[in-house]
Amino acid sequence: MRIHIATDHAGLEFSRTLQDHLAGAGHEVVDHGPQSYDPLDDYPSFCIGAALAVVADQAAGVDALGVVFGGSGNGEQIAANKVEGARAALVWNRSTAELAREHNDANVISIGARQHTVEEAIEFIDLFIATPFSGEERHARRIAQLAEYEATAAIAGHDIR
Repeated sequence: MRIHIATDHAGLEFSRTLQDHLAGAGHEVVDHGPQSYDPLDDYPSFCIGAALAVVADQAAGVDALGVVFGGSGNGEQIAANKVEGARAALVWNRSTAELAREHNDANVISIGARQHTVEEAIEFIDLFIATPFSGEERHARRIAQLAEYEATAAIAGHDIR
């Protein structure tokens, strides 16, 4: 599987360790930056780039997911979710890692590098990658509604004022 990774300065060393882990597990890892430590870097372009690549790969039939990191993971998740077709979930435990895929068919996860150990992050990422989307109708319907809103600013049959 191709895994797209991006971070900010807070997650740079974290990201490097995780890239090594993922490559060692046989995944193709694509690093969207940053390449060097800069305490004033701006994470949105890195995370948006990773999310764009995940969406493009999936549209082309490539098996791909994304992982973004920051101090808390919040801003990185927000950035990734600005990309049409990205479904980024903030992950903070085993359950949220699994449910991100199982119920939300998330294609990107965000993890706070200052909130977790590297070992925890590896566990979350491995669970995220290994867990398939359930395909249950209620979850598929909800994901379709999100995509519909993203494309049209409306959800048929629902008043969303």
